[in-house]
Amino acid sequence: MHVALTTSELRPFGDAAAVSSAATVRQVEGDSRPRWVWADTREVYPDLLRAEVRVARCHDLALTERMLLAYDGRMGEPYSAAAAYARLHGLPVPDDDHGPAARQDTLFEPERPALGSAEVVEVFEDQARRIAALPDPARFRLLVAAESAGALVAAEMSFYGMPWRRSAHDALLTEMLGPRPVHGMRPVKLQALADEVTTAFGHQVNPDSVQQLVKAFKAAGVTIKTTRSRELKEIDHPAVAPLLAYKELSRFYTFHGWAWADQWVRDDRFRDEWVVGGVVTGRWATNGGGALQIHKAMRRAVVADDGWALIVADAAQLEPRVLAAMAGDRGLAAAAGEIDLYSALAKAFGGERDNAKIAMLSAMYGGSSGDAPKLLAIMRQRFPLAYQFVEDAAKAGEDGKLVRSWLGRTSPPPSARFRELVTGPDGGKVARDRGRFTRNFVVQGTAAEWALALLAVLRGLLPDPARLVFFQHDEVMVHCPLDQAEEVIGAVTAAAAEATRLLFGETPVRFPMEAVAVSCYADAK
Repeated sequence: MHVALTTSELRPFGDAAAVSSAATVRQVEGDSRPRWVWADTREVYPDLLRAEVRVARCHDLALTERMLLAYDGRMGEPYSAAAAYARLHGLPVPDDDHGPAARQDTLFEPERPALGSAEVVEVFEDQARRIAALPDPARFRLLVAAESAGALVAAEMSFYGMPWRRSAHDALLTEMLGPRPVHGMRPVKLQALADEVTTAFGHQVNPDSVQQLVKAFKAAGVTIKTTRSRELKEIDHPAVAPLLAYKELSRFYTFHGWAWADQWVRDDRFRDEWVVGGVVTGRWATNGGGALQIHKAMRRAVVADDGWALIVADAAQLEPRVLAAMAGDRGLAAAAGEIDLYSALAKAFGGERDNAKIAMLSAMYGGSSGDAPKLLAIMRQRFPLAYQFVEDAAKAGEDGKLVRSWLGRTSPPPSARFRELVTGPDGGKVARDRGRFTRNFVVQGTAAEWALALLAVLRGLLPDPARLVFFQHDEVMVHCPLDQAEEVIGAVTAAAAEATRLLFGETPVRFPMEAVAVSCYADAK
């Protein structure tokens, strides 16, 4: 991935000029493949995609501003390009308004400040100066390049969509729920479960009403605080089994039913709105469609077009490998050079793979129950650098300090509420809770950076017309013609190796990506 930001290769893209037309962008792309500098990929790139124009690289001012503000402990301040320009000139800073979802509830779209090409250049040059002043500007430039490339991928995934066979979806819903009900009625199988709940109580009870359920259980001599599944499973009552089944099926119906498909699936494509860096660690989120929470059964609806394939790949044990690479712990790095890291570690933990896994997860997430303390003591002795790396991050969090990922993404600062509570009687617990967050932040944030670098490199390696159509933490999906399947699988492997080199240089740590070609997503797992 090329991350230098020299003036000669940049092309400012402002509202005033907008490079005059998509045709001009297409021509410039063909001539020099520059890095386009624009205010917000979510605002600019969809129009280019509709004009059948794709760009190779960009610098997203809004995403960059957000990360720079966070680096200075100012997370939460407006980060649009207009806000950055206003701060630069001492003007009133406009509130953020990012993407269509932020405005969907308003009757009239408000007038928003727009930047021309000259203003875009000013903001970019200010960001470049701020990055150059950081302790490790090269790493942060890589983070900016990867985050901006991620924005291009997100826009393209929304535009092209994930293959979603509506006929298969309808058949699956009918199988699980019964025929599509009329508006306001439950599907027949859901209603049958509701009737079983009523029968078990001996009187009419709405299983969607927490108040009615609590009252019905109380009348039966059972006191419950909530209707959460965990609490219900502890109760001996004939209504529990149908109620648990109802809750599971109702959740499926709500989040993946016919109404959901009517809204999100068009022309056999599921088009969600992806939010780059929607989680503070850098992981992505979505607006509305729930692409990151696809029910396992729903994978049967994700079907490649005729003559095409889905290449599904995920990184095995990504976070412990990231920790090994960051900490420079030779013992852990040696184990991370194997396909199954936990099996390679098992010898250090009495030959038990499960113990190795518990130790690693406890170190990264701050686990302290069960056998965790004993296993962490072994880890501290056998893999001292890795253990100390996350311990230092936890201590910084407990002390109210900021921590950073490998490339420089920064954790949220401690809240005023934290500073108030940490001096009170429960201060120790409050501090430890934040420490658990920061110990995981440095690992999960860096894993997100590795995945972003993978996406950026893979996007550049894919042959046309193959397209990235899905991404979730450490998993990617490419839709491609059948005759490109082997080439795409090779591109995934190459992208993983290059992402590793970009972040960590020469390292014995392996980041294996297992890729398979399938016609249906359900067959990949």
